[in-house]
Amino acid sequence: MGRRPETIMQWQQQRCIFRWVLRLLIIHQFLFLTAHSAVKWQNPRENSVDFGTYPPVQLHQEDGHIVLENGIISVTLSTPGGMVTNIQYNGIDNLLLTENKEDNRGYWDIVWTQPDNPTNMIDKLDGTNFKVVMQDENQVEISFTRTFDPSLNERARLPLNIDKRFILLRGYPGFYSYAILERLEGWPDFDTYQGRIVFKLQENLFQFMAVGDERQRIMPTSEDRERGQVLDYKEAVLLTNPTNPFLKGEVDDKYQYSSDNKDNKVHGWICSNPPTGFWMITPSNEFKTAGPVKQDLTSHAGPTTLSMFFSTHYAGEIMGIRFRNGEPWKKVFGPVLVYLNSLSDNVEPLSLWADAKEQMLIETERWPYDFPVSEDYPTSSKRGTVSGRLLVHDRYVNERLMTGRSASIGLAPPGEVGSWQIENKGYQFWTEADEKGYFVIKNVREGNYSLYAWVSGFIGDYKYKAYINVNSGERITLGNLIYEPPRTGPTLWEIGIPDRTAREFYIPDPNPNLMNQLYTVNPQERFRQYGLWDRYTDLYPLQDLIFTVGVHDYQRDWFFAHVNRNVGNKTYVPTTWQIIFDLENTAESSKYTLQLALASANEAELQIRVNDPYVQIPHFTTGKIGRDNAIARHGIHGLYWLFSIEILGSQLSMGRNTIFLTQDRSSSPWKGLMYDYIRLEGPPL
Repeated sequence: MGRRPETIMQWQQQRCIFRWVLRLLIIHQFLFLTAHSAVKWQNPRENSVDFGTYPPVQLHQEDGHIVLENGIISVTLSTPGGMVTNIQYNGIDNLLLTENKEDNRGYWDIVWTQPDNPTNMIDKLDGTNFKVVMQDENQVEISFTRTFDPSLNERARLPLNIDKRFILLRGYPGFYSYAILERLEGWPDFDTYQGRIVFKLQENLFQFMAVGDERQRIMPTSEDRERGQVLDYKEAVLLTNPTNPFLKGEVDDKYQYSSDNKDNKVHGWICSNPPTGFWMITPSNEFKTAGPVKQDLTSHAGPTTLSMFFSTHYAGEIMGIRFRNGEPWKKVFGPVLVYLNSLSDNVEPLSLWADAKEQMLIETERWPYDFPVSEDYPTSSKRGTVSGRLLVHDRYVNERLMTGRSASIGLAPPGEVGSWQIENKGYQFWTEADEKGYFVIKNVREGNYSLYAWVSGFIGDYKYKAYINVNSGERITLGNLIYEPPRTGPTLWEIGIPDRTAREFYIPDPNPNLMNQLYTVNPQERFRQYGLWDRYTDLYPLQDLIFTVGVHDYQRDWFFAHVNRNVGNKTYVPTTWQIIFDLENTAESSKYTLQLALASANEAELQIRVNDPYVQIPHFTTGKIGRDNAIARHGIHGLYWLFSIEILGSQLSMGRNTIFLTQDRSSSPWKGLMYDYIRLEGPPL
């Protein structure tokens, strides 16, 4: 078994301390530059505030533009296209990047293809008609629409009806946006792989980014990236000559700032002078695809801020939305909130982030909103509630029923067990059970659903036996639900924790010349460092990983990703890991089961051989699986896979045994997989 060089580790630990000091210096520099700060306006979210103290919302039409303003913020949009061209706030003439064309500052877009033409096309959902949906002194809602006409037979047109909307409320420092996308029966087939709303900010103003409490930093500029060295793919750049010398030698990659949907509710930027925050708040994930643990982009160097509604990121082409045979479809994406805040004197400038988080919690509590005008967006009174209790029965763990503590439980369109993680056309509603397994799923749109769940600590997925039809205002109580995880016999040994991630395994320090200092100070986020796939070769240069049950510790001795070995000249070869274990006795006629849960797979093929690494036909193979690319994009998981593999007693020996795990695809460094959990079960008792 390869050994980690202790001298290198010690040197890297010293470098980590040095990087931590550098980060403190960067934050200190930022605080020095922004030594301003209490919010300049009084937030009307407080019940004690009288809306009458704020100016009424106004709408002005100009040549080719419409302006919404409320005395705090002014938003200019092109007509009839509906592109956000200007945002005035806190004395700043335009928060958006004025060097860009008007359709490249604030916009929606969709990436799509035709079934017989794989070339990606980008549609920015520009409208052809504009109207004021409603206007009074407290609210303005405007709509930009475009109607698809199939009789025109224009292959280059996205076959969707577009209704793109923007809302400005009285006394609020921000605005909402949502879109209603629709296709009618019989319309042309097409595929779409990404849908989002994008804002590109003034680079000379917004230099400090925050996507979480521990993920905040001064960011490089686009020019810094252009002067840098592109690494293994275009998104990853080594900063060789940045404007800010503190950033020199770091790697910048937008995928390092991705988040799970459940955690992706607020992120954005802080301007130093005048102190101003620009935040994207996504108060609900009901309109996003693939459930709460689907990962996607947030904010990144540009400065750019996104709300991603659907994409193939961390999942692969299986997440592409495909319309065939004239299938009709309609869905509302959003509303999301562009939230702005500012500071007056003698307040800590990073309190802009704290205020944005508070606003996110308020927006989440208010969901679903009562102010959007569209009938396609139902308010709370028109939605239903589903409740119950999830229990777990695994007699090899406990003869009695166990509570589904902290289980993830959700409603998604009907499908097979676990299908929610690749579902991409409907709505999903998720919650977390309490300590006793009780759950309440609130504000569910009318419709027919399946109920899905998984419980950390147990493998597999739960699906309720019947469909759940939710009607307007209905409260459905399901009672006790019992999940029986896959299991055939008692546990003989196990590696890892069944939590659908590889987080608990050994994550190495990065190459000291390819670091992002943000992740040197937080060991929980170390997996976001660039180039960790090649650290396997550094740690195991000649011999692959060998793990002996009862001797080794998976937290120290099980590499987090089963990747290929770099043998130089950009050539990679397959690797074979070994699990060595002892059995006191075996019965040839008995059946054992290897439970194999994968947290990620990218064009991988895992072959399993038992006690003979040279047998030509493996005992089991997954075949080629996965396209989630989580290894390259710094994820700790992608899509979840579970395999229950039968092993005959005749294949095992009394005493020493070895299971050989070969990842057989090696044409790139990122073809590989991550394990979630491995368990060998004995014969049934």
